[in-house]
Amino acid sequence: MIDGILRGPVTWAVAPVGAALARAGASPNAVTLVGLGFGLCAAAAIALGAPLGAALALIVINRVFDGIDGAVARANIEGRGKSDFGGYLDILCDFIFYGAVPLAFALRDGENALPAAVLLVAFYINGASFLGFAIFAAKRGLPADPASQARGEKSLYFTAGLAEGFETIVIFLAFCLWPGAFAALSFGFAALCLASAGARVMLAYRSFGGDK
Repeated sequence: MIDGILRGPVTWAVAPVGAALARAGASPNAVTLVGLGFGLCAAAAIALGAPLGAALALIVINRVFDGIDGAVARANIEGRGKSDFGGYLDILCDFIFYGAVPLAFALRDGENALPAAVLLVAFYINGASFLGFAIFAAKRGLPADPASQARGEKSLYFTAGLAEGFETIVIFLAFCLWPGAFAALSFGFAALCLASAGARVMLAYRSFGGDK
């Protein structure tokens, strides 16, 4: 919901780091995979019952790398710049990370199983609505809406929603800070994800001629 607002400051903050890594020979895809590694380490720490402060720190590091990979791509050193595969890999790694954290909390405490399952289903529906819209919007050559343009250049057609990357990370950090509220937080965020998906379905209906 506020990813577009944060886009400018985050891009400015990570640009020097991305340029330095690019000059050192790092590829955007390698940075993406390192970030995923930290995210999966966070999930493993949660599932194995490690202190949640460690998991929180690993989640933050994962998100830092998620910003840096784009900065490395924008530096475009020796042809290792933006690519369709890089955009694909970035999305795939995000989805793996987003699924791993709720699953980890379910493994940590069996009482979290139901809310984690509900949240994962909501993620699945929201992600399907997002990617499905992107496919048909690209097919029809739809221009990006103003809210999407605020997020800068994307690898695929981007539709804004109530539950986006920033909100997802906030809820993951909240899980670590208040694990006893996992169920309430999960059900609440699942509702937000479903509302985002519902709004996107209505947009698809209007955009793709649902009345025909």
